[in-house]
Amino acid sequence: MTDPVLSVRAVAKSFGRVQAVRDVSFEVSPGEFVGLVGPNGAGKSTTIKMLSGQLLPSAGSITVAGVDVAADPNGARARIGYVPEEPRLYEYLTAHEMVSFAAEIRGGGDVDAALDLAGLGGDAHRLIREYSQGMRRRTALAAALVAKPPLLVLDEALNGLDPPSAARVVRALEVACADGQAVLLSTHVLDTLERIADRVVMLAAGKVLADVPAAELDRVRGLFDPH
Repeated sequence: MTDPVLSVRAVAKSFGRVQAVRDVSFEVSPGEFVGLVGPNGAGKSTTIKMLSGQLLPSAGSITVAGVDVAADPNGARARIGYVPEEPRLYEYLTAHEMVSFAAEIRGGGDVDAALDLAGLGGDAHRLIREYSQGMRRRTALAAALVAKPPLLVLDEALNGLDPPSAARVVRALEVACADGQAVLLSTHVLDTLERIADRVVMLAAGKVLADVPAAELDRVRGLFDPH
């Protein structure tokens, strides 16, 4: 049996008296596309920040490609390609320069292939400051893809994208999965995941409400209103 790329075990996170995440457990396997869904305040962003090493869990454990995030956050981050909801990019670099910089930091990668996969090949030498929101998001995706990390994590990365940009992002993620990388996409829109995900983990009030194949979403859709 293949070891999971991401393992989240009984994870909790408190901020003072507020418990944002309570006993969350799930796994993501190589080549698997998993959606993390839930309404605002469900604990999605806190969970994403913990597994990407931005926050430490108050309890439980998270491992990425066998590396414990709390014990070795830098080692875990090296195994993750992360795309935040609002990526911060160097505006006076071109996309090619930005992704080349990411490749250098990550120890190598095929810059042109990553840009082409994100649909930026024809615009790679324009300054990022000239880019639309969708092109900026795709630049961040190319930077996340370039070193082919075992796990890609996207936090609401499809929000606000026009349909062509969203389709390009989804296609790039599908290619990554076909290449054996795992994808975790956080969103509050179930309809998108029905078409692209293998499995969906649903959070509400900081707990896992359901963990089901995407084909079974209709069976659990009524558990909460994701909008």
